[in-house]
Amino acid sequence: MSPNWKSLFFLLLLQLFKLCFSKSQPFTSSSSNSDLQFPCKPPHYSSYPFCNTSLPITTRAQSLISLLTLREKIQQLSNNASAIPRLGIPPYEWWSESLHGIATNGPGVSFNGTIPSATSFPQVIVTAAAFNRTLWSLIGSAIAVEARSMYNLGQAGLTFWAPNINIFRDPRWGRGQETPGEDPMVASAYAIEFVNGFQGGNWGTRHDGFGERRVLEGHDGGSDDGLMLSACCKHFTAYDLELWGNFSRYSFNAVVSEQDLEDTYQPPFRSCIQQGKASCLMCSYNAVNGVPACAQKDLLDKARNEWGFKGYITSDCDAVATVYEYQNYTKSSEDAVADVLKAGMDINCGTFLLRHTLSTIKKGKVQEEDIDKALLNLFSVQLRLGLFDGDPRNGQFGSLGPKDVCTSEHKTLALEATRQGIVLLKNDKKFLPLEKGVDFSLAVIGPLANNASLLGGGYTGIPCSSKGLFEGLQEYTKRASYAAGCLDVPCKSRAGFREAIHTVKMADFVVIVVGLDLTQEREDHDRVSLLLPGKQMALVSSVAAASKEPVILVLTGGGPLDVTFAKEDPRIASILWIGYPGESGGRALAEVLFGDFNPGGRLPMTWYPESFTNIPMNDMNMRANPSQGYPGRTYRFYTGSRLYGFGDGLSYSKFTYNIVSAPKKLRLSRPLKVDSSRNILHQAGDTLDYLHIDEVTSCDSLRFFVEITVTNIGDMDGGHTVMLFSRMTKVVKGAPKQQLIGFNRVHTGSYKSTATSILVDPCTHFSFANDYGEWILPLGDHKLMVGDIEHIVSIEIN
Repeated sequence: MSPNWKSLFFLLLLQLFKLCFSKSQPFTSSSSNSDLQFPCKPPHYSSYPFCNTSLPITTRAQSLISLLTLREKIQQLSNNASAIPRLGIPPYEWWSESLHGIATNGPGVSFNGTIPSATSFPQVIVTAAAFNRTLWSLIGSAIAVEARSMYNLGQAGLTFWAPNINIFRDPRWGRGQETPGEDPMVASAYAIEFVNGFQGGNWGTRHDGFGERRVLEGHDGGSDDGLMLSACCKHFTAYDLELWGNFSRYSFNAVVSEQDLEDTYQPPFRSCIQQGKASCLMCSYNAVNGVPACAQKDLLDKARNEWGFKGYITSDCDAVATVYEYQNYTKSSEDAVADVLKAGMDINCGTFLLRHTLSTIKKGKVQEEDIDKALLNLFSVQLRLGLFDGDPRNGQFGSLGPKDVCTSEHKTLALEATRQGIVLLKNDKKFLPLEKGVDFSLAVIGPLANNASLLGGGYTGIPCSSKGLFEGLQEYTKRASYAAGCLDVPCKSRAGFREAIHTVKMADFVVIVVGLDLTQEREDHDRVSLLLPGKQMALVSSVAAASKEPVILVLTGGGPLDVTFAKEDPRIASILWIGYPGESGGRALAEVLFGDFNPGGRLPMTWYPESFTNIPMNDMNMRANPSQGYPGRTYRFYTGSRLYGFGDGLSYSKFTYNIVSAPKKLRLSRPLKVDSSRNILHQAGDTLDYLHIDEVTSCDSLRFFVEITVTNIGDMDGGHTVMLFSRMTKVVKGAPKQQLIGFNRVHTGSYKSTATSILVDPCTHFSFANDYGEWILPLGDHKLMVGDIEHIVSIEIN
């Protein structure tokens, strides 16, 4: 990591350290102490057992439930939970959003108050491109501080429905931008870091360097009990279609094999729960293999019983209504209510349970005990958040307020996230970076270049301060001019072409900004094409033909774009993808173009050709099926051509690798009971022995570190992501072509080397799911790959 990045890291942790140990003072508010509403308010409502902080959480929750009438219980089953005046409990809004900053989408958030804005970080797909776990965790922590600050002023809740950790399976998906990309390992890592940071895992902790996190006295650094805020892993599961053809997310039945479910769709949720300790899970609109996700008991039971989930399960908004009204899964509203409550869902975003639960009970389809079970989960999370601990201003986070929102540290973190996420895809003849301090004119062209509001992406709030791309570039050259070229992003006419071409002919260098915004991809809207919208491609080609020098093409949006024409056009020297860069996009892009920051982002998703749109979006199969002309999906299984691959990304420097240390052989003890006929894969005259993972008794002892040296042989210092992949040396049916097993982002000085290590767990990283969804570990040779360096590790059995 760069010195600046290290400084930022320690500044943010110092801020958290100071906040932890500062004496809690009442926050500034227009409300007096007597007007502020909170449960367990003295003197009349503080003596209930559920207010007694010395009692266990479960005891307090059960005490509260025992005091409620049936109608009061039902009124708690909606995101807008009703007040219980006789117990001094005010209403509570469960729905707030914090995907990449505090967002306006949920009714729990309001910017009409003392705090008018919050830090807007780049969209998740951009942050994912940084491949930096520390960055992801710090962003979660920063958003948490701002969320708690807004809660203290009555402008937000404590329960936020983020992150979105669905797999970016299809490039047309309108919400792929919200996710960490197409790889389940990366999505899992992101979920762990963001959720841990957001729920308070960094609160009250001190980091020594970038290794061990030491817990400060008086705080456990993210135990199962106390929560700073509640994060929600969504959308469970196999949700990645909005509106495509005749298929709608409200009625879509995702037909998923046990194999794909186990090794692609489920791992991020399992990690989010087991390692991230998420306190909320959102079940999705779609059905999975014929059963609506929110009504699928075996699915929700797996989360609680097998993965150890401790928290509440919410439906997506109106997802209970869709069980009956759109999917026609049940014959009545009451049956839908009964199915979701018995499956293990606890709360409905919407009013369906409010309207139909009482009649469901009267008809004997559910019992009051079923509601009590849901309320136990709901109240337990609220208690862990301290909602029933009295005046929040006297609590652990009571000192947070306006001074902790839009801080210089948070805005610098947002800038750093954008810098690290920008991906350089083409740079012919080292055209970039542009030379600083030279008097030249610059033309900036494109409908996205001068409108910062288009660069936030989905689930965005009101940014602290936003700077458009043109404005950012103006800070580096005073002789900058702008022309839109297209009237808007859909670009349905050439009306602005003439002005753009005239502007270009007067300039020495040209930057063209085109791509996607929320008119093209968003919730409830998938794309039908991977090409640039409307006449954007014609604009790019016209501008490139008119320019004195080769041009720089900047692409926005979350979804992949087929820009083959630009990749192959020598008049387009450089291509950069900036996604949705958030409030710091203008400055970050300018720093990259002029060499103040060396780009090191890597694509977290495959960029397919336009021909991929011939593949039905509703086909959920990950593996290729050559007999049916099906090429598979994502870099792990896709067999077709691609424009750019997962992990692609250039730098102004060049990096080489050397594997310093890794074993060549691993020996396993033969399990006592192995069915030899069950443990042979038959294919094309070959046999390959393997073991079921549950038969391997020595997984921990097989783990090893791969020691890697990274050398920067370029003229610029730079950050670089080391990506370690593995694959079988033999082609094995059902096995991934290759898969990412570890990554580290390191900073290496010009003509210097940096050492890093990646932990390899063969039982996890060398295994895959068979047709039945069972994890198997093939014996024999496995190939480790980093860059163009390969190393064989052979697994043998004694």
